[in-house]
Amino acid sequence: MIDVNIRQVNKHDVDGCYRTEAACYTPDGATREKILKRIMLFPEGFFIAESDEKIIGFINSASTDKEDITDEELKDMVGHVKGGRNMVIFSLAVLPEFQGNGISKQLMARFIEVSKALKKEKILLICKSELILYYQNHGFLYGGQSKSQHGGFEWHEMYLPLNAQPGRTRTKNGRDI
Repeated sequence: MIDVNIRQVNKHDVDGCYRTEAACYTPDGATREKILKRIMLFPEGFFIAESDEKIIGFINSASTDKEDITDEELKDMVGHVKGGRNMVIFSLAVLPEFQGNGISKQLMARFIEVSKALKKEKILLICKSELILYYQNHGFLYGGQSKSQHGGFEWHEMYLPLNAQPGRTRTKNGRDI
């Protein structure tokens, strides 16, 4: 078992986060500049996993009032609203040599906990087909095939309702039924 510390990111973590992003998302990953921008604009939605003072994984996001997250500009933090009702996960990444040790599960648990504490309504993300079951195991619901064409891949929308009021059901777009 690897000893891992999960904490909120700071600006000094940018290089370690970029190395992790590059190792996990080549060549479609975020640039160092995009990662720094995400750290500076919304550290509340960016957590790292570190072991022996080395960054071995992270999860990052934006906050928005949007329901449609296929707009690539959001990854550049265009449309980010700190007080927005939804969290949008951009990346959940763990260095390949540390995968299979429950690190992504720890990152996701912290992210969900903080999202609830921030009184967000939902967590939204898009993922490739092979990750649908992974996110469903974290309680995410399948929202359908995404319109996103990022990297030429087929993407799927997933969402996790948060802080639901008892006796009320919400549709994918957040409206009460």
